[in-house]
Amino acid sequence: MDHKLNIMVVDDEAIVGKRLKPTLERDGYEVETFGDGTSALDRIGQKDFDIIVTDVRMDDVDGMQILEHVKRHSPRTKVIIITGYATVDLAREALVKGAFDFIAKPFKPADLRVIIEKAAVDLAGGQLTTTV
Repeated sequence: MDHKLNIMVVDDEAIVGKRLKPTLERDGYEVETFGDGTSALDRIGQKDFDIIVTDVRMDDVDGMQILEHVKRHSPRTKVIIITGYATVDLAREALVKGAFDFIAKPFKPADLRVIIEKAAVDLAGGQLTTTV
């Protein structure tokens, strides 16, 4: 992969995007954050993202709807589900619907970084790139 990975973070808790954006940008990623699913879906229609990190529970459009939309329109995009309401059933549903991974809140940015790095390797066809 010869470009910076484009990552979208979607969470209705503003602090999540506020914390993750600078952390991920320091790692060399291009990051856009959204506080609701509707505006995230609008942006997905305008731009291709390599990785989308989305909360499950949001008021307007939830993370599962974002996952389903992305899998229909951009199957190569890796979707990582984050939630404060983690259950085995929810994790199973997300993975069955095509999520790359699932992480429970609260999590450390380093924990998410490991999953993003795995997704980047997967996007590169199993080859770790020097741009990430």
